[in-house]
Amino acid sequence: MSRRIYLDFNASTPICPEAVEAMRPFLTDHYGNPSSLHWAGAGAKDAVERARGRVAGLLGCDPTEIVFTSGGSESNNHAIKGVFFANRDRGDHIITTAVEHPATMNPCRFLETLGARVTVLPVDRSGRVDPEGVRKAITSRTILITVMHANNEIGTIEPIPEIAAIAREAGIPFHTDAAQTVGKLSADVEELGVDLLSVAGHKVYAPKGIGALYIREGTRIEPFVHGAGHEAGRRAGTENVLLAVALGAACETARKWIGMTQVKILRDRFWEGLKAIYGGRVTLNGHPAERLPNTLNVNFVGRVGAEVLARLPGVAASTGSACHAGSVTLSPVLAAMGVPPEEGMGAVRFSLGRQTSWEELEEVIEALKTSPPAP
Repeated sequence: MSRRIYLDFNASTPICPEAVEAMRPFLTDHYGNPSSLHWAGAGAKDAVERARGRVAGLLGCDPTEIVFTSGGSESNNHAIKGVFFANRDRGDHIITTAVEHPATMNPCRFLETLGARVTVLPVDRSGRVDPEGVRKAITSRTILITVMHANNEIGTIEPIPEIAAIAREAGIPFHTDAAQTVGKLSADVEELGVDLLSVAGHKVYAPKGIGALYIREGTRIEPFVHGAGHEAGRRAGTENVLLAVALGAACETARKWIGMTQVKILRDRFWEGLKAIYGGRVTLNGHPAERLPNTLNVNFVGRVGAEVLARLPGVAASTGSACHAGSVTLSPVLAAMGVPPEEGMGAVRFSLGRQTSWEELEEVIEALKTSPPAP
Protein backbone atom coordinates (compact mmCIF):
# COMPACT_ATOMS: atom_id res chain seq x y z
CA MET A 1 0.00 0.00 0.00
CA SER A 2 1.17 3.53 -0.73
CA ARG A 3 0.45 5.03 2.71
CA ARG A 4 -0.37 4.29 6.31
CA ILE A 5 -4.07 4.05 7.10
CA TYR A 6 -5.31 4.07 10.69
CA LEU A 7 -8.45 1.99 11.27
CA ASP A 8 -8.06 1.20 14.98
CA PHE A 9 -9.90 4.10 16.61
CA ASN A 10 -11.54 1.76 19.13
CA ALA A 11 -8.07 1.06 20.49
CA SER A 12 -7.03 4.70 20.76
CA THR A 13 -7.83 8.06 19.21
CA PRO A 14 -5.57 11.01 18.40
CA ILE A 15 -5.82 14.02 20.68
CA CYS A 16 -8.27 16.52 19.24
CA PRO A 17 -6.99 20.08 18.59
CA GLU A 18 -9.30 21.51 21.25
CA ALA A 19 -7.74 19.28 23.91
CA VAL A 20 -4.23 20.20 22.78
CA GLU A 21 -5.03 23.91 23.04
CA ALA A 22 -6.64 23.46 26.45
CA MET A 23 -3.46 21.82 27.77
CA ARG A 24 -0.95 24.38 26.51
CA PRO A 25 -1.21 26.91 29.39
CA PHE A 26 -0.86 24.11 31.94
CA LEU A 27 2.39 22.88 30.41
CA THR A 28 4.15 26.14 31.26
CA ASP A 29 2.40 28.75 33.39
CA HIS A 30 -0.39 27.22 35.49
CA TYR A 31 1.36 24.81 37.82
CA GLY A 32 -0.51 25.43 41.07
CA ASN A 33 -1.87 22.63 43.24
CA PRO A 34 -5.71 22.67 43.16
CA SER A 35 -5.73 22.05 46.92
CA SER A 36 -3.58 25.08 47.73
CA LEU A 37 -5.40 28.08 49.19
CA HIS A 38 -3.39 30.80 47.44
CA TRP A 39 -3.91 32.36 44.01
CA ALA A 40 -2.05 29.65 42.09
CA GLY A 41 -4.11 26.93 43.68
CA ALA A 42 -7.36 28.78 43.08
CA GLY A 43 -6.67 29.04 39.36
CA ALA A 44 -5.86 25.35 39.10
CA LYS A 45 -8.97 24.41 41.05
CA ASP A 46 -11.13 26.57 38.80
CA ALA A 47 -9.69 24.83 35.74
CA VAL A 48 -10.44 21.38 37.17
CA GLU A 49 -13.99 22.35 38.03
CA ARG A 50 -14.61 23.83 34.57
CA ALA A 51 -13.37 20.57 33.10
CA ARG A 52 -15.60 18.59 35.44
CA GLY A 53 -18.56 20.62 34.27
CA ARG A 54 -17.75 19.87 30.63
CA VAL A 55 -17.60 16.13 31.27
CA ALA A 56 -20.86 16.36 33.20
CA GLY A 57 -22.42 18.29 30.33
CA LEU A 58 -21.72 15.43 27.92
CA LEU A 59 -23.16 12.86 30.34
CA GLY A 60 -26.15 14.93 31.43
CA CYS A 61 -25.35 14.85 35.14
CA ASP A 62 -24.36 17.21 37.92
CA PRO A 63 -20.64 18.08 38.04
CA THR A 64 -20.48 16.86 41.65
CA GLU A 65 -21.21 13.36 40.36
CA ILE A 66 -18.01 13.22 38.26
CA VAL A 67 -14.74 11.81 39.64
CA PHE A 68 -11.58 12.14 37.56
CA THR A 69 -9.58 8.91 37.25
CA SER A 70 -6.50 7.66 35.41
CA GLY A 71 -8.62 6.03 32.69
CA GLY A 72 -11.33 3.51 31.90
CA SER A 73 -9.69 0.63 33.75
CA GLU A 74 -9.50 2.57 36.99
CA SER A 75 -13.07 3.78 36.55
CA ASN A 76 -14.31 0.20 36.15
CA ASN A 77 -12.24 -1.01 39.08
CA HIS A 78 -13.50 1.81 41.27
CA ALA A 79 -17.12 1.16 40.39
CA ILE A 80 -16.96 -2.61 40.90
CA LYS A 81 -14.67 -2.84 43.91
CA GLY A 82 -16.01 0.33 45.47
CA VAL A 83 -19.62 -0.85 45.44
CA PHE A 84 -18.62 -4.32 46.65
CA PHE A 85 -16.63 -3.05 49.63
CA ALA A 86 -19.27 -0.47 50.57
CA ASN A 87 -22.13 -2.96 50.48
CA ARG A 88 -20.74 -6.15 52.01
CA ASP A 89 -23.31 -5.82 54.78
CA ARG A 90 -26.05 -6.13 52.14
CA GLY A 91 -24.70 -8.97 50.02
CA ASP A 92 -21.89 -10.39 47.89
CA HIS A 93 -23.40 -11.16 44.47
CA ILE A 94 -22.40 -9.43 41.21
CA ILE A 95 -23.99 -9.93 37.79
CA THR A 96 -22.06 -9.32 34.57
CA THR A 97 -21.81 -10.71 31.04
CA ALA A 98 -19.46 -12.97 29.09
CA VAL A 99 -18.39 -10.19 26.69
CA GLU A 100 -17.08 -7.62 29.16
CA HIS A 101 -13.68 -5.96 28.81
CA PRO A 102 -10.95 -7.44 31.04
CA ALA A 103 -11.09 -4.19 33.04
CA THR A 104 -14.51 -5.38 34.23
CA MET A 105 -14.10 -9.16 34.20
CA ASN A 106 -10.80 -9.29 36.06
CA PRO A 107 -11.94 -7.10 38.99
CA CYS A 108 -14.94 -9.41 39.32
CA ARG A 109 -12.64 -12.45 39.35
CA PHE A 110 -10.45 -10.74 41.94
CA LEU A 111 -13.44 -10.12 44.19
CA GLU A 112 -14.32 -13.80 43.96
CA THR A 113 -11.10 -14.47 45.89
CA LEU A 114 -12.54 -12.25 48.64
CA GLY A 115 -15.86 -14.07 48.81
CA ALA A 116 -17.87 -12.48 46.04
CA ARG A 117 -20.20 -14.62 43.94
CA VAL A 118 -20.21 -13.62 40.28
CA THR A 119 -22.83 -14.62 37.71
CA VAL A 120 -21.58 -14.32 34.12
CA LEU A 121 -24.52 -14.19 31.75
CA PRO A 122 -24.36 -15.54 28.19
CA VAL A 123 -25.00 -13.47 25.07
CA ASP A 124 -26.68 -14.29 21.77
CA ARG A 125 -24.99 -14.66 18.39
CA SER A 126 -24.95 -10.86 17.98
CA GLY A 127 -23.28 -10.34 21.36
CA ARG A 128 -26.36 -9.05 23.21
CA VAL A 129 -27.42 -10.08 26.69
CA ASP A 130 -31.09 -10.77 27.39
CA PRO A 131 -32.49 -8.33 30.00
CA GLU A 132 -34.76 -11.10 31.27
CA GLY A 133 -31.64 -13.14 31.92
CA VAL A 134 -30.45 -10.33 34.15
CA ARG A 135 -33.78 -10.29 35.99
CA LYS A 136 -33.68 -14.04 36.60
CA ALA A 137 -30.10 -13.86 37.88
CA ILE A 138 -30.94 -11.39 40.66
CA THR A 139 -30.94 -12.78 44.19
CA SER A 140 -31.44 -11.27 47.62
CA ARG A 141 -27.63 -11.01 47.84
CA THR A 142 -27.12 -9.09 44.58
CA ILE A 143 -25.34 -5.78 45.17
CA LEU A 144 -24.17 -4.81 41.68
CA ILE A 145 -25.00 -5.31 38.00
CA THR A 146 -22.31 -4.32 35.51
CA VAL A 147 -22.91 -4.48 31.75
CA MET A 148 -20.90 -2.59 29.14
CA HIS A 149 -22.70 -0.02 26.98
CA ALA A 150 -21.12 -1.25 23.74
CA ASN A 151 -18.53 -3.91 23.05
CA ASN A 152 -15.07 -2.78 22.02
CA GLU A 153 -14.48 -5.69 19.60
CA ILE A 154 -17.76 -6.10 17.75
CA GLY A 155 -19.49 -2.81 18.54
CA THR A 156 -22.76 -4.37 19.71
CA ILE A 157 -24.81 -2.01 21.88
CA GLU A 158 -26.34 -3.63 24.95
CA PRO A 159 -29.93 -2.91 26.06
CA ILE A 160 -28.80 -0.68 28.91
CA PRO A 161 -32.07 1.23 29.59
CA GLU A 162 -34.00 -2.04 29.85
CA ILE A 163 -31.46 -3.54 32.24
CA ALA A 164 -31.36 -0.29 34.23
CA ALA A 165 -35.11 -0.44 34.74
CA ILE A 166 -34.78 -3.97 36.13
CA ALA A 167 -31.94 -2.92 38.42
CA ARG A 168 -33.83 0.13 39.63
CA GLU A 169 -36.92 -1.96 40.39
CA ALA A 170 -34.78 -4.33 42.46
CA GLY A 171 -32.88 -1.52 44.19
CA ILE A 172 -29.50 -2.68 42.86
CA PRO A 173 -26.74 -0.29 41.69
CA PHE A 174 -26.08 -0.56 37.96
CA HIS A 175 -22.74 0.21 36.33
CA THR A 176 -21.92 0.47 32.64
CA ASP A 177 -18.54 0.68 30.97
CA ALA A 178 -19.16 3.38 28.36
CA ALA A 179 -15.56 3.71 27.16
CA GLN A 180 -16.55 2.95 23.58
CA THR A 181 -19.77 4.96 23.42
CA VAL A 182 -18.88 8.30 25.00
CA GLY A 183 -18.38 10.69 22.10
CA LYS A 184 -19.95 8.32 19.56
CA LEU A 185 -23.46 7.81 20.94
CA SER A 186 -25.52 9.58 23.56
CA ALA A 187 -24.32 8.52 26.99
CA ASP A 188 -26.80 10.61 28.94
CA VAL A 189 -27.01 8.94 32.33
CA GLU A 190 -30.68 9.77 32.80
CA GLU A 191 -31.60 8.28 29.43
CA LEU A 192 -29.56 5.20 30.22
CA GLY A 193 -30.77 5.00 33.82
CA VAL A 194 -27.40 3.96 35.22
CA ASP A 195 -25.91 4.68 38.64
CA LEU A 196 -22.27 4.45 37.60
CA LEU A 197 -20.65 5.03 34.19
CA SER A 198 -17.01 4.77 33.11
CA VAL A 199 -15.26 7.10 30.67
CA ALA A 200 -11.84 6.52 29.03
CA GLY A 201 -10.14 9.66 27.78
CA HIS A 202 -8.14 8.12 24.97
CA LYS A 203 -11.30 6.77 23.36
CA VAL A 204 -12.82 10.25 23.13
CA TYR A 205 -9.89 12.16 21.59
CA ALA A 206 -8.28 13.09 24.92
CA PRO A 207 -4.85 11.92 26.08
CA LYS A 208 -4.12 8.54 27.58
CA GLY A 209 -3.97 8.42 31.36
CA ILE A 210 -7.19 10.29 32.09
CA GLY A 211 -10.78 9.14 32.55
CA ALA A 212 -13.83 9.74 34.65
CA LEU A 213 -16.37 7.86 36.71
CA TYR A 214 -19.94 9.07 37.05
CA ILE A 215 -21.35 8.20 40.47
CA ARG A 216 -25.01 8.95 40.96
CA GLU A 217 -25.64 10.95 44.13
CA GLY A 218 -26.53 8.61 46.97
CA THR A 219 -24.70 5.58 45.57
CA ARG A 220 -22.78 3.76 48.30
CA ILE A 221 -19.18 3.35 47.18
CA GLU A 222 -15.82 3.02 48.88
CA PRO A 223 -13.03 5.38 47.72
CA PHE A 224 -10.65 3.67 45.32
CA VAL A 225 -7.58 5.51 46.63
CA HIS A 226 -7.40 6.46 50.31
CA GLY A 227 -5.54 9.55 51.45
CA ALA A 228 -6.43 13.23 51.59
CA GLY A 229 -9.90 14.41 50.66
CA HIS A 230 -9.47 15.01 46.94
CA GLU A 231 -12.42 14.57 44.57
CA ALA A 232 -14.87 15.12 47.44
CA GLY A 233 -13.21 12.28 49.34
CA ARG A 234 -13.81 9.72 46.58
CA ARG A 235 -10.28 9.51 45.10
CA ALA A 236 -7.23 10.70 46.97
CA GLY A 237 -4.30 12.19 45.10
CA THR A 238 -3.54 15.62 43.67
CA GLU A 239 -5.69 16.19 40.61
CA ASN A 240 -3.98 15.99 37.21
CA VAL A 241 -4.97 19.46 36.05
CA LEU A 242 -3.29 19.11 32.65
CA LEU A 243 -5.17 15.97 31.66
CA ALA A 244 -8.43 16.98 33.33
CA VAL A 245 -8.69 20.14 31.22
CA ALA A 246 -7.88 18.07 28.12
CA LEU A 247 -10.68 15.61 28.88
CA GLY A 248 -13.05 18.48 29.52
CA ALA A 249 -12.24 20.04 26.16
CA ALA A 250 -12.54 16.69 24.38
CA CYS A 251 -15.95 16.06 25.93
CA GLU A 252 -17.14 19.52 24.93
CA THR A 253 -15.99 18.87 21.35
CA ALA A 254 -17.56 15.39 21.32
CA ARG A 255 -21.05 16.81 21.72
CA LYS A 256 -21.17 17.71 18.02
CA TRP A 257 -20.04 14.23 16.97
CA ILE A 258 -22.80 12.24 18.69
CA GLY A 259 -24.23 9.71 16.24
CA MET A 260 -21.23 9.91 13.88
CA THR A 261 -23.61 9.92 10.91
CA GLN A 262 -20.98 10.46 8.22
CA VAL A 263 -18.65 7.89 9.77
CA LYS A 264 -21.47 5.33 9.76
CA ILE A 265 -22.09 5.99 6.07
CA LEU A 266 -18.43 5.31 5.32
CA ARG A 267 -18.44 2.16 7.46
CA ASP A 268 -21.47 0.74 5.67
CA ARG A 269 -20.03 1.62 2.26
CA PHE A 270 -16.80 -0.13 3.23
CA TRP A 271 -18.78 -3.22 4.29
CA GLU A 272 -20.51 -3.30 0.91
CA GLY A 273 -17.10 -3.08 -0.75
CA LEU A 274 -15.83 -6.08 1.21
CA LYS A 275 -18.91 -8.12 0.32
CA ALA A 276 -18.43 -7.24 -3.34
CA ILE A 277 -14.99 -8.86 -3.18
CA TYR A 278 -15.69 -11.87 -1.00
CA GLY A 279 -19.44 -12.48 -1.14
CA GLY A 280 -20.37 -15.17 1.37
CA ARG A 281 -16.73 -15.64 2.32
CA VAL A 282 -16.91 -12.58 4.58
CA THR A 283 -19.39 -12.45 7.48
CA LEU A 284 -20.32 -9.84 10.06
CA ASN A 285 -19.67 -10.08 13.80
CA GLY A 286 -22.01 -8.07 16.00
CA HIS A 287 -25.55 -6.80 15.79
CA PRO A 288 -26.48 -5.66 12.26
CA ALA A 289 -28.24 -2.53 13.52
CA GLU A 290 -27.57 -2.00 17.24
CA ARG A 291 -23.88 -1.41 16.76
CA LEU A 292 -21.36 1.41 17.18
CA PRO A 293 -21.51 3.62 14.08
CA ASN A 294 -17.76 3.36 13.49
CA THR A 295 -17.17 -0.36 14.05
CA LEU A 296 -16.95 -3.15 11.48
CA ASN A 297 -15.81 -6.55 12.74
CA VAL A 298 -15.78 -9.17 9.98
CA ASN A 299 -14.69 -12.76 9.49
CA PHE A 300 -12.63 -13.59 6.43
CA VAL A 301 -13.95 -17.14 6.36
CA GLY A 302 -11.32 -19.86 6.13
CA ARG A 303 -8.47 -17.42 6.65
CA VAL A 304 -6.51 -16.12 9.63
CA GLY A 305 -7.07 -12.49 10.57
CA ALA A 306 -3.40 -11.79 11.22
CA GLU A 307 -2.53 -13.10 7.75
CA VAL A 308 -5.16 -10.86 6.16
CA LEU A 309 -3.63 -7.82 7.85
CA ALA A 310 -0.12 -8.96 6.94
CA ARG A 311 -1.14 -8.45 3.31
CA LEU A 312 -2.20 -4.91 4.21
CA PRO A 313 1.06 -3.67 5.77
CA GLY A 314 0.01 -0.03 5.83
CA VAL A 315 -3.28 -0.67 7.64
CA ALA A 316 -3.56 -0.40 11.42
CA ALA A 317 -6.46 -2.63 12.51
CA SER A 318 -7.05 -5.40 15.05
CA THR A 319 -7.67 -9.12 14.84
CA GLY A 320 -10.22 -11.14 16.82
CA SER A 321 -8.04 -14.20 17.24
CA ALA A 322 -4.57 -15.05 18.46
CA CYS A 323 -2.06 -17.43 16.89
CA HIS A 324 -0.14 -19.76 19.21
CA ALA A 325 2.25 -22.40 17.89
CA GLY A 326 0.31 -22.91 14.70
CA SER A 327 -3.15 -22.90 16.29
CA VAL A 328 -5.69 -20.08 16.35
CA THR A 329 -7.59 -19.10 19.50
CA LEU A 330 -10.75 -17.02 19.31
CA SER A 331 -11.12 -13.99 21.53
CA PRO A 332 -13.37 -14.60 24.58
CA VAL A 333 -15.96 -12.29 23.00
CA LEU A 334 -16.25 -14.25 19.75
CA ALA A 335 -16.20 -17.52 21.67
CA ALA A 336 -19.01 -16.33 23.95
CA MET A 337 -21.06 -15.43 20.87
CA GLY A 338 -20.68 -18.93 19.49
CA VAL A 339 -18.76 -17.85 16.38
CA PRO A 340 -17.53 -21.04 14.64
CA PRO A 341 -13.71 -21.31 14.75
CA GLU A 342 -13.46 -21.62 10.98
CA GLU A 343 -15.08 -18.19 10.74
CA GLY A 344 -13.73 -16.46 13.84
CA MET A 345 -10.10 -17.27 13.13
CA GLY A 346 -10.38 -14.80 10.26
CA ALA A 347 -11.85 -11.98 12.36
CA VAL A 348 -10.59 -8.45 11.77
CA ARG A 349 -11.90 -5.29 13.43
CA PHE A 350 -11.86 -2.12 11.39
CA SER A 351 -12.82 0.87 13.57
CA LEU A 352 -13.19 4.23 11.86
CA GLY A 353 -12.73 7.71 13.29
CA ARG A 354 -13.49 11.34 12.67
CA GLN A 355 -10.59 11.69 10.22
CA THR A 356 -11.29 8.55 8.20
CA SER A 357 -11.90 9.26 4.50
CA TRP A 358 -13.48 7.21 1.73
CA GLU A 359 -10.22 7.48 -0.20
CA GLU A 360 -8.48 5.55 2.58
CA LEU A 361 -11.16 2.85 2.71
CA GLU A 362 -11.17 2.59 -1.07
CA GLU A 363 -7.43 2.02 -1.01
CA VAL A 364 -7.91 -0.87 1.43
CA ILE A 365 -10.57 -2.37 -0.82
CA GLU A 366 -8.33 -2.05 -3.88
CA ALA A 367 -5.46 -3.70 -2.01
CA LEU A 368 -7.70 -6.63 -1.13
CA LYS A 369 -8.82 -6.88 -4.73
CA THR A 370 -5.32 -6.94 -6.17
CA SER A 371 -3.77 -9.12 -3.46
CA PRO A 372 -6.53 -11.18 -1.86
CA PRO A 373 -5.57 -13.51 0.97
CA ALA A 374 -5.01 -17.06 -0.25
CA PRO A 375 -7.96 -19.38 0.48
